[in-house]
Amino acid sequence: MQNQSSAKSADQIARYFEAISRLMSEVLHKQRGAMHEVAELFAAAVERGNTIYITGCSHSSIFAQEVFYRAGGFMLMNPLFLPGMMLGTPPVTLTTRFERISGIAEAVLSESPIRADDVLIVASVSGRNDVPVELALHAREKGVKVVALTSTIYSSQVRSRHASGQRLFELADHVLDMMSPPGDAMLDMEGLKERTAPSSTVIGVAMLHAVISQAIQLLLDRGVTPPVFMSANVDGADAFNRDMLAKYKNHIHYM
Repeated sequence: MQNQSSAKSADQIARYFEAISRLMSEVLHKQRGAMHEVAELFAAAVERGNTIYITGCSHSSIFAQEVFYRAGGFMLMNPLFLPGMMLGTPPVTLTTRFERISGIAEAVLSESPIRADDVLIVASVSGRNDVPVELALHAREKGVKVVALTSTIYSSQVRSRHASGQRLFELADHVLDMMSPPGDAMLDMEGLKERTAPSSTVIGVAMLHAVISQAIQLLLDRGVTPPVFMSANVDGADAFNRDMLAKYKNHIHYM
């Protein structure tokens, strides 16, 4: 019985890796142009002295947490954390309710240092709820360039919950399309009604790191040395990171 159970588990492991690998290849093939455009947007913002921000609700807040203040990460990625919509806020069910409340996005942006010609990445896989839609709307009113990290396949099959009837991908200046299926999950299993094994975190994080890496390369090509965190567990890192944070303090709003 134990060997049979292990065999079934191993099969699902292989199925997930195969599904994610296929989707990753498809995203690279179909979204490479969009990723290059966003990398250029990032590089241009840094060159002219503007700021890059990233935000998301519930599980999409993971994208903001992943790309700031981390080893090998670009120091100039600034998270905007939304009240009540970070995982770990008990009860966690509030994150689902809060992202459907109108008015929160405007309040957060009004209290942030975001300004015209900055860049805001809004992460939302479905792109249908009030907060991500209003983040895009209010950011564009401020003259901010909006990048949607979303799935147009998923979003196109659901109705917006916002009064405007618009979804995130319809409001963004640029779209990074994770191409995740409706519901996000990848695997069907016999005897299980729901699909399982979500795709968006793996795909979205890969897209973000790829775009950031390309933006860093563009800056290097233009004679600009971009600030990248050295791992705190490497000798000499504390002094290096402290000096770089001080040098770029006007672009960094999370310290």
